Amino acid sequence: MSLATIITRTNQGLDAIAVKVEVHLNNGLPSFHLVGLPQTTVREAKERVRSAICNSGFKFPQRRITVNLAPADIPKQGGRFDLAIAIAILVASEQITEIKHNNLEFIGELALSGLLRGTPHILPSVLAAQSSNSTLVLPAANRGDAELIGYSKALMADSLHSVAEFLRGEANLIKPSRRQSGVQNASNYPDFKDVIGQQVAKFALTVAAAGGHNLLMCGSPGTGKTLMAHCLAGILPPLALPRAQEVAAIHSIADLERQPQQLLQAPFRSPHHNSSAAALIGGSSPPKPGEISLAHGGVLFLDELPEFPRRVLDCLREPLESGEVLISRARHKVTYPAQFQLIAAMNPSPCGHTGQHSRTTDDQIRRYLNRLSGPLLDRFDISVMVNNLPKGQLLEALKANQSQTSKEIAEQVASCRAHQVNRQGKLNAQLSNNELLDSTHVSNADLKFLEATMDQLQLSLRAFHRILRVARTIADLEQQPSISRQHIIQALSFRAIDKLMTDLIT
Repeated sequence: MSLATIITRTNQGLDAIAVKVEVHLNNGLPSFHLVGLPQTTVREAKERVRSAICNSGFKFPQRRITVNLAPADIPKQGGRFDLAIAIAILVASEQITEIKHNNLEFIGELALSGLLRGTPHILPSVLAAQSSNSTLVLPAANRGDAELIGYSKALMADSLHSVAEFLRGEANLIKPSRRQSGVQNASNYPDFKDVIGQQVAKFALTVAAAGGHNLLMCGSPGTGKTLMAHCLAGILPPLALPRAQEVAAIHSIADLERQPQQLLQAPFRSPHHNSSAAALIGGSSPPKPGEISLAHGGVLFLDELPEFPRRVLDCLREPLESGEVLISRARHKVTYPAQFQLIAAMNPSPCGHTGQHSRTTDDQIRRYLNRLSGPLLDRFDISVMVNNLPKGQLLEALKANQSQTSKEIAEQVASCRAHQVNRQGKLNAQLSNNELLDSTHVSNADLKFLEATMDQLQLSLRAFHRILRVARTIADLEQQPSISRQHIIQALSFRAIDKLMTDLIT
């Protein structure tokens, strides 16, 4: 046989595309040609494969060797193709005469000695092989990736020689063991009981977590905004397994490893305010996921919101609506999921205070708040003021210490989310406008009340639907089938940023 075909995979965004490694041995002067749009790291495989074959006890064929990586229109890069190329050459040169196993895929980088090195960004390929019910042979260094998602048909090898023995039926390869995946202990996050006072803000965070709503906290420094945002991570329910695997694949592409105890944990990302647009949205070549995709299925927390460049924040507007981000480069176009919950915190003025304690004028405050575009602010379902505790309440709150714990709030959130999924298949924040009107069960009189209030506050139509979604979540927390006027009033009270803007204008 002078022709052989071996299957491997290459990443294209979150997808792992099957690649056929076709090797043909022909008569003529000895040469080694690699075609199929290989990048530099793939073209260098010729020297790695040649040395690995010779140092593994095989003979490198002194013939005209042509290796085609199909499909040819997809760029290939990395050392992941080494093992598949080496096996295809051994099969074509009849040094492996009969393969005892079917439906195999190979991924791995070869050392010059023939040993297999770990391959980065491999988790999407593992998931793709699992969905196609293939047996994936990968380096032993990538054992954790297979065990993370419980892929029982993966096989681990430490060298090219051991893979060849396995294909001939002379030896067995290592199988992954069962690793218990779960959720990190909530004690790793701050507890809501440690937050003194701020009952309104705590309830707003509970509503945001229960319905998946975007939330903006505005208040003076030291009022607990950042602490409460981190407390939110401790009350989010575990991810469903398919979503958890998708999140793990995104983190793998970004060179971030998810531990087994983190697999079902909703991600919580908190980038610094000097982050660039590429850091938030994604970039590089080939494009890697940014913070909004790393927060997929979880929370993106932006502290000191006005300190982010305005052009960077405005990049979030489309992903917040569509739940995905398309990154285009000269030779790459990749779509990453970005269904995240946006939690933000900000000061009401450059000095951090308003009123008699403020050192800034109204014009300075306007310029400060104008760093945030109106369309971006309109995408927050909830905005709440986090004020300093009134005089005397600090000691009273410390003595009383009657705040709910994060564990108690997490149970309420989990129950509320389960009820929403059973009723409509998604969280309230994800309802389309038509789905929202079908599930709100609100009277015409209350809708007219909401319309009149919005006209008075000069709110947009987008705000109308967001208020109804928040009211629906408040009703779900109270286990009420219909939205009452009280729920609408509560949802309207969570529009603090609109009131702040109105006060500055008037």
